[in-house]
Amino acid sequence: MGEKLIGQNISSYEKLAAPHVLCKELPLSQQSISTVLGARSAIRNVMDGADGRKILLCGPCSIHSVPEALEYAHKLHALQKKAEGTFVILMRTYFEKPRTAVGWKGFVHDPDLDGSSNLSKGLVHARKLLLEITKLGLPTTVEALDPMLPQYYFDLVSYASIGARTVESQTHRELASGLSMPVGMKNATTGDVDIAINAIKAAAHPHSFIGINEAGELCRILAKGNKYANLILRGGAQPNYDSAFVKSAQEKLRAQKLKENVIIDCSHANSGKNHANQPMVFENVVNQIAAGNNKIIGLMLESNLEESSQGIPKDLRELKKGVSITDACIGWQTTEKIVLAAHEKLKGSMT
Repeated sequence: MGEKLIGQNISSYEKLAAPHVLCKELPLSQQSISTVLGARSAIRNVMDGADGRKILLCGPCSIHSVPEALEYAHKLHALQKKAEGTFVILMRTYFEKPRTAVGWKGFVHDPDLDGSSNLSKGLVHARKLLLEITKLGLPTTVEALDPMLPQYYFDLVSYASIGARTVESQTHRELASGLSMPVGMKNATTGDVDIAINAIKAAAHPHSFIGINEAGELCRILAKGNKYANLILRGGAQPNYDSAFVKSAQEKLRAQKLKENVIIDCSHANSGKNHANQPMVFENVVNQIAAGNNKIIGLMLESNLEESSQGIPKDLRELKKGVSITDACIGWQTTEKIVLAAHEKLKGSMT
């Protein structure tokens, strides 16, 4: 009779600081506020057709080193200045990684890369990093995965995405309905676009759901609905970035009386999970934009200081600098080359 009815598989509970405590200890500067709000406004204007520039979501598959992320941010900020007339550039600062089975869950959950799962440390360092990046004037984008984490650092985020593994989740659709920034819905891992379109529709509506407030209290949250959600094509059983797939997806959006806005992810299944194919996909999409498909509102690149990927070694001193520990990325030289080439091709058509 003494057997527990709940918690049988729980080893322990660790109390976390409330979001407002962390935010008070690490407050936004006026520059960060300006960066975040300016990028959110620019993205909404792109989605509304009031800004002819394209959104570029560019950066590491995942963040695992703060110094390397800051080095990358400085490079991307310099590139942002060169291409600002053509692109609204945001840095991918993905701190959470959804796993198909098991594996490293991301910087927030395991910042020491050793399985110690020091979430408190991860949250502090993630927020510090976002403060530094946005202080440069470079906005950031993340994947919204854990519904309890936005209160800790989403005030520093200008665009969020719902991933291919969670786009069908009611929890994540409700979460998107309450987020303060535009949200991208990726097609499912199978390539199913209808699931993502349903997510866009769901996120636009008001919802009532359970979450936490800034004090860390469990609440019933009433969300107004997020009118700025768009489709992200990331491939599935086959790539879906070519003009026929894109037009088909846009026709489906139009049939549902939704904006035909599409962002193309040049990595994942669209690159055949081969980072070396990303430039080819990127160029193809840029050519579609140049040919007149102005409802392609942006592109996504997985890019790092150095190309390719690596596993996490037992001895962390053996980690190669600037190389992804999750999906393989293109290197910085390739990134700069293809973005500047796209800038030259598109800059005359920006209105």
